[in-house]
Amino acid sequence: MQAEIITIGDELLIGQVVDTNSAFIAKQLNKIGVSVYQITSIQDDKKHILQALADAENRVDILICTGGLGPTKDDITKKTLAEYFNDTLVKNESVLQNIESIWKQHVRTELLQVNRDQALIPSKSKPLMNKLGTAPGMWIEKEDKVFISLPGVPYEMKALIEHQVIPQLKDKYNCPFILHKTMLVYGLGESALAARIEDWEDALPRHIKLAYLPNLGKMRLRLSTKGFDEAQLKKDVQDQIDKVIPLIQEEYAGLEDEDGSVEIIIAKQLTKLGNTLAIAESCTGGAVAERFTAHSGASAFFKGGLVTYSTQSKINVLKVSKADIDTYSVVSSQVAEAMARNVQQLFQSDYAIATTGNAGPTKGDSDAEVGTVFIAIATKSGVYSQEFNFGNSRLKVINKAVNKALEMLLKEIFKN
Repeated sequence: MQAEIITIGDELLIGQVVDTNSAFIAKQLNKIGVSVYQITSIQDDKKHILQALADAENRVDILICTGGLGPTKDDITKKTLAEYFNDTLVKNESVLQNIESIWKQHVRTELLQVNRDQALIPSKSKPLMNKLGTAPGMWIEKEDKVFISLPGVPYEMKALIEHQVIPQLKDKYNCPFILHKTMLVYGLGESALAARIEDWEDALPRHIKLAYLPNLGKMRLRLSTKGFDEAQLKKDVQDQIDKVIPLIQEEYAGLEDEDGSVEIIIAKQLTKLGNTLAIAESCTGGAVAERFTAHSGASAFFKGGLVTYSTQSKINVLKVSKADIDTYSVVSSQVAEAMARNVQQLFQSDYAIATTGNAGPTKGDSDAEVGTVFIAIATKSGVYSQEFNFGNSRLKVINKAVNKALEMLLKEIFKN
């Protein structure tokens, strides 16, 4: 079973808005055994939309559109869908009641006719009730194909996908089980890793596919397969994981969570152990802490963080010794370790991370070369740090430093 996702909106094509909807939809479809054949972004243009619908209909079984369902004149998706299906727009009383209810509860201004007109949907469509907004989703079937149109507002789209679209697709289709398992590997580049596991890769069963997913400072190895015997697929993939781990034992950091982040693995382990974390950041500017707080439940283990970006703030807030800074430089192992120890004490945490470095393009308060970063980890038993040089691209330096800090903490907490 294959699907195509079409995102509609000029804002996507000029870079004003980043398309996160497609990634979410693709992940949810994959969970129920629907493969995404193609993702397409198009303009708010009738001819373009009509052509995209026609092309997708020839390729896939399920077509999901997002965007262009608002009350203003530039939102033309609904009218274009009616034209594509040689249909007319009719008022749906259930949708109208939903709009009126939302307006009564959350909006103080008068309900305008343009808002009421959002209850107009193609007569051949089934409404997908949007409890979080006034634009309904629409489900249209044509022979053995399903066309789904959803609002582009992410939180509205997500609710419709999770509570209506996915359950209905599961009822309609008997889809195969799709399985992905992703291994996290640190400290090996793509070519070095490929050379090390070449014999294992060549011997993989034909139904298991391997993908290398490099990122700054880490590598993800994803094994994928699909079929109708879920238990057998899981066994087959686990067998392959068991075979490759001895080849990458020193660099292997575990299986990635389905949410796709090493910080989730750390969060679960800290919560399991009943341990806590605090963070002091300089060159990473809060990016390490943000990786944790972006996920719900972080309060179970994350006590707090400080961004002591200037030298003076390290002295005043974190109580780093001015003498150490004068002697060793603000970008040094001594300062990184002091930052980690002091933030650990300040927040009374079990673990702490600290980062200090020159992300560039200038050297700032230190003579250390651009790209130099010191990362420190404090534990109950002590503190240690490592020095790195992550190059001369500011964004690359920051992202590599974040990934390396997470790697160091991950390895530390799994010693327990």
